[in-house]
Amino acid sequence: MYALIDGNNFYCSCERVFNPALRGRPLIVLSNNDGCAVSRSDEAKALGVEMGVPVFMIRDLVNKHNIAVQSSNYTLYGDMSDRMMRILANYSPGIEIFSIDEAFLDLTNMPFTDFQELGARIRRRVYQDIGIPVCVGIAPTKTLAKMANRLAKKRLGVFVATSELIEEMLCATAVGDITGVGPRYAQFLQRHGFKTAWDFAQAPDDFVRTNMSVVGLRILHELRGIPVSDLDTAPAAKKN
Repeated sequence: MYALIDGNNFYCSCERVFNPALRGRPLIVLSNNDGCAVSRSDEAKALGVEMGVPVFMIRDLVNKHNIAVQSSNYTLYGDMSDRMMRILANYSPGIEIFSIDEAFLDLTNMPFTDFQELGARIRRRVYQDIGIPVCVGIAPTKTLAKMANRLAKKRLGVFVATSELIEEMLCATAVGDITGVGPRYAQFLQRHGFKTAWDFAQAPDDFVRTNMSVVGLRILHELRGIPVSDLDTAPAAKKN
């Protein structure tokens, strides 16, 4: 089993840790040079603030709803990310840092039996130690864990994709929302009648290999619960 842990609205959550007055208030964090919204609190999302929207285009919305607007502080976010990853490493020696706010844990051969409780425990520990809310998706493969994490945001923060729930999860996921399936492949699959992840999981291997190469075949196998992507546990060199 694999777990994907994701910090909720990470930049906004980091800002709220050090400025509690921002909690409960609509909040957006801007990109370099204060150009576009790169992180939005749930309250800002509910008001219709889209990811990447230039701030000058929503100035009226900001003023009308008293939305807090923060410049980005990547030094802070990097420090909070390092703290979160150190906490997660306590639960498994196999950890892949997927992005500044996401990490996979390899739970294979670990002494965990109640994955729902494990997910809840991870959420409590991260929030208690550094004040960042996270969601946890747990599933037999990394692709399914990523999908489970998306559902966890709608289901009290933890979703464990057990065998009896995988079909439900796949049916609830549009083919374009599968990790690794870009817009071009999504349009191709939709033209051939594959609307959901469940539809795609039933596709013939030869069809996928011919039209989506070995990368598409790996995604197909992962959707079927067959792990083919190992964790990348070597940290990437940091970029300026």
